[in-house]
Amino acid sequence: QVHLVEAGGGLVQAGDSLRLSCVASGRTHSIYSMGWFRQTPGKEREFVAAITWIGMSTKHADSVKGRFTISKDNAKSTLYLQMDSLKIDDTAVYYCAASQTLGIVTDRGAYDHWGQGTQVTVSS
Repeated sequence: QVHLVEAGGGLVQAGDSLRLSCVASGRTHSIYSMGWFRQTPGKEREFVAAITWIGMSTKHADSVKGRFTISKDNAKSTLYLQMDSLKIDDTAVYYCAASQTLGIVTDRGAYDHWGQGTQVTVSS
């Protein structure tokens, strides 16, 4: 089992920055890809960004490309999401996820483990 704990959410103003972190523990050797998803009430959980756990391949959703950056620190088993130029539409609960599927994974159904989520609220 892989245990994921997110941190770093909060209330910010439009244009501000936040950095989310996600610490993985347990059977981390089984992880091949990690990602960030977000969800707002009444909507499906949507893909934000993903990164391969071995190597440095990344993919970002078009809605966040150029503003958000996914990264990792393997030595600390930690995943990050740097969010710059935040918009009101970025308000959501952000979830960290780990997949045992090789390569970049954007389908939430392919993720095996999920964190509890952290709230990000962007005000005007």
